[in-house]
Amino acid sequence: EVQLVESGGGVVQPGESLRISCATSGFFFTNYWMYWLRQAPGKELEWVASISSRSTVKNYNDSVKGRFTISRDNDKNTVDLQMNSLNVEDSGVYFCSKGWLDKWERPGPNQGTLVTVSS
Repeated sequence: EVQLVESGGGVVQPGESLRISCATSGFFFTNYWMYWLRQAPGKELEWVASISSRSTVKNYNDSVKGRFTISRDNDKNTVDLQMNSLNVEDSGVYFCSKGWLDKWERPGPNQGTLVTVSS
Protein backbone atom coordinates (compact mmCIF):
# COMPACT_ATOMS: atom_id res chain seq x y z
CA GLU A 1 0.00 0.00 0.00
CA VAL A 2 1.33 3.39 -1.01
CA GLN A 3 1.62 5.77 1.92
CA LEU A 4 2.73 9.38 2.09
CA VAL A 5 2.54 10.92 5.55
CA GLU A 6 3.29 14.59 6.05
CA SER A 7 4.34 16.09 9.38
CA GLY A 8 5.85 19.20 10.89
CA GLY A 9 3.15 21.75 10.23
CA GLY A 10 2.24 24.36 12.82
CA VAL A 11 1.59 28.00 13.57
CA VAL A 12 4.39 30.50 12.97
CA GLN A 13 4.70 34.25 12.69
CA PRO A 14 5.54 36.08 9.46
CA GLY A 15 9.26 35.94 8.77
CA GLU A 16 9.79 32.71 10.66
CA SER A 17 10.87 29.34 9.33
CA LEU A 18 9.38 25.87 9.37
CA ARG A 19 10.49 22.50 8.06
CA ILE A 20 7.93 19.93 7.00
CA SER A 21 8.59 16.31 6.15
CA CYS A 22 6.97 13.47 4.27
CA ALA A 23 7.59 9.82 5.09
CA THR A 24 6.79 7.40 2.30
CA SER A 25 6.38 3.67 1.86
CA GLY A 26 4.85 1.13 -0.48
CA PHE A 27 6.57 2.16 -3.72
CA PHE A 28 10.06 2.39 -5.18
CA PHE A 29 10.94 5.85 -3.93
CA THR A 30 13.94 6.33 -6.20
CA ASN A 31 11.80 5.69 -9.28
CA TYR A 32 9.81 8.87 -8.73
CA TRP A 33 10.11 12.58 -8.67
CA MET A 34 8.64 14.02 -5.50
CA TYR A 35 6.59 17.17 -5.05
CA TRP A 36 5.20 19.50 -2.46
CA LEU A 37 1.79 20.96 -3.12
CA ARG A 38 -0.40 23.25 -1.02
CA GLN A 39 -3.98 24.37 -0.77
CA ALA A 40 -5.11 27.54 0.93
CA PRO A 41 -8.70 27.82 2.18
CA GLY A 42 -11.05 28.40 -0.74
CA LYS A 43 -8.28 28.07 -3.32
CA GLU A 44 -7.14 25.46 -5.79
CA LEU A 45 -4.39 22.96 -5.13
CA GLU A 46 -1.08 24.60 -6.06
CA TRP A 47 2.28 23.08 -6.97
CA VAL A 48 5.04 24.40 -4.72
CA ALA A 49 8.24 22.49 -5.51
CA SER A 50 9.55 19.36 -7.17
CA ILE A 51 12.71 17.30 -6.97
CA SER A 52 13.99 14.67 -9.38
CA SER A 53 14.67 11.10 -8.35
CA ARG A 54 18.40 11.71 -7.73
CA SER A 55 17.99 15.32 -6.56
CA THR A 56 19.74 16.68 -9.64
CA VAL A 57 16.77 18.87 -10.61
CA LYS A 58 14.80 21.07 -8.23
CA ASN A 59 12.04 23.37 -9.40
CA TYR A 60 10.06 25.94 -7.46
CA ASN A 61 6.92 27.98 -7.90
CA ASP A 62 7.92 31.60 -8.41
CA SER A 63 6.06 32.54 -5.23
CA VAL A 64 8.46 30.51 -3.07
CA LYS A 65 11.69 30.68 -5.07
CA GLY A 66 14.59 31.77 -2.88
CA ARG A 67 12.68 31.06 0.33
CA PHE A 68 11.83 27.36 0.17
CA THR A 69 14.18 24.42 -0.35
CA ILE A 70 13.08 20.91 -1.24
CA SER A 71 15.27 17.93 -0.41
CA ARG A 72 14.98 14.16 -0.30
CA ASP A 73 16.73 11.26 1.39
CA ASN A 74 16.67 8.20 -0.82
CA ASP A 75 17.94 6.00 2.02
CA LYS A 76 15.08 6.99 4.33
CA ASN A 77 12.42 7.45 1.62
CA THR A 78 11.60 10.91 2.87
CA VAL A 79 11.18 14.31 1.28
CA ASP A 80 11.41 17.60 3.19
CA LEU A 81 10.51 21.22 2.57
CA GLN A 82 12.47 23.91 4.39
CA MET A 83 10.41 27.08 4.41
CA ASN A 84 12.06 30.38 5.34
CA SER A 85 10.75 33.94 5.47
CA LEU A 86 7.18 32.69 5.66
CA ASN A 87 4.35 35.08 4.97
CA VAL A 88 0.60 34.84 5.47
CA GLU A 89 0.11 33.84 1.83
CA ASP A 90 2.06 30.65 2.53
CA SER A 91 -0.66 29.40 4.88
CA GLY A 92 -2.49 26.26 3.87
CA VAL A 93 -2.45 22.51 3.94
CA TYR A 94 0.77 21.12 2.49
CA PHE A 95 0.85 17.77 0.73
CA CYS A 96 3.61 15.64 -0.71
CA SER A 97 3.11 13.72 -3.89
CA LYS A 98 4.95 11.48 -6.31
CA GLY A 99 5.12 11.48 -10.07
CA TRP A 100 7.48 12.18 -12.97
CA LEU A 101 8.66 15.46 -14.48
CA ASP A 102 5.68 17.82 -14.34
CA LYS A 103 3.08 15.10 -13.73
CA TRP A 104 2.28 14.79 -10.04
CA GLU A 105 -0.47 12.68 -8.50
CA ARG A 106 -3.29 14.25 -6.55
CA PRO A 107 -2.97 13.74 -2.78
CA GLY A 108 -5.19 11.23 -1.03
CA PRO A 109 -8.01 12.17 1.33
CA ASN A 110 -6.07 11.63 4.54
CA GLN A 111 -2.92 13.49 3.66
CA GLY A 112 -1.58 16.87 4.54
CA THR A 113 -0.04 18.99 7.25
CA LEU A 114 -1.42 22.42 8.13
CA VAL A 115 0.85 25.46 8.06
CA THR A 116 -0.54 28.67 9.48
CA VAL A 117 1.39 31.91 9.23
CA SER A 118 -0.18 34.54 11.43
CA SER A 119 0.84 37.45 13.57
